[in-house]
Amino acid sequence: MKISIEFDASRTEEEIIIRCNRLTEEILRLQAAISDLAPGVRKFVCYQDDKEYYIPLDEILFFETESGHIRAHTRHQVYKTRLRLYELEELLPGSFMRVSKSTILNTDHIYSITKDLTASSIVEFQGTHKQVYVSRYYYKPLKFKLEEKRNAL
Repeated sequence: MKISIEFDASRTEEEIIIRCNRLTEEILRLQAAISDLAPGVRKFVCYQDDKEYYIPLDEILFFETESGHIRAHTRHQVYKTRLRLYELEELLPGSFMRVSKSTILNTDHIYSITKDLTASSIVEFQGTHKQVYVSRYYYKPLKFKLEEKRNAL
């Protein structure tokens, strides 16, 4: 992998471009890592009826499929998004992860996990009644990600 830095005093903001001959898991991890380090508040476009909202990503608790639509949940609101879950997985920073066939959650907002050996585990978020289910397939990767975050502190 070749890494270059170009200095241009006329630029008003920084830009990072990743050029690759194919999209690999390594490239996606690199993109997520860079996104996580980028300063500023990233906003996400969501919709309610005919209104378009720009929601800070750190306010979104989770995305889920409901009635054929993808919905973004914050503590107090539910918005629609026009993207599919697989598209969100590619765009969202590393703090988000898929935890079931129909849900991507923001690991920064996890308050508790209730493990169920025979079925899905339940994730709860602080300051809201909302919760999501984590399938058995995604439980171990979620625990691993939370452990990595805890060790990074």
